[in-house]
Amino acid sequence: MPKFDRNEVEQAFANLWKVGCVDEDWIGWTNLYTPDVEYFDHFWGWFHGREEVVRWIEPVMKGVPEIYTVLEWYRIDDDVVTFFVQNRRDNPSDDGPEYFDFPGLSIAVYAGDGLFSSEEDYWDVGGARRTSQEYEAACTRAGAGDPLARMTRRFWPEGPSWARTDSPPKPSWLGRDEIPPIIKPRAIYALLGRERDTERPAGAPDLRRPPGS
Repeated sequence: MPKFDRNEVEQAFANLWKVGCVDEDWIGWTNLYTPDVEYFDHFWGWFHGREEVVRWIEPVMKGVPEIYTVLEWYRIDDDVVTFFVQNRRDNPSDDGPEYFDFPGLSIAVYAGDGLFSSEEDYWDVGGARRTSQEYEAACTRAGAGDPLARMTRRFWPEGPSWARTDSPPKPSWLGRDEIPPIIKPRAIYALLGRERDTERPAGAPDLRRPPGS
């Protein structure tokens, strides 16, 4: 017997996606997780609770303002949502592909009341580095040196409607000088005042394993 109605889970996921990956309101996005959320990124490590999540996500997104996230597919199994994405940079040059992508897969657990209690993100680190180099070469060819001028979002998916927008980006970190742009884990953990945590917290579900395995 599912814990929650599928429509409820799907609506909560659509809202999570729209607020974060489309509207780039990372404060509002963080508030769509439970206060004691356990959030894991395989590159950045574990973050415990909303305060750590927001202190991580805003500097990291400010560090790569040209990246936006394109939804390819999602699957709902009871309270678990699995989704596959492309992390995209638009090509500012007329030479080469329209955009540079590297893939990611995430798994989130729904907890009710529109909130998610945990998430795990996995993405192609090698692809991220390769496409970053390709993107920087394209920026050099195009003379696109201003990081904020690079912040285009021209290639959203056709649907669903909540996974795209025609509005210009207004991320929650924009114009906030107190938020540093960060691209390395050690800078995040200096900000948090602790060591990088890679151990699964006690009681956190292992989302890498299929249910019942």
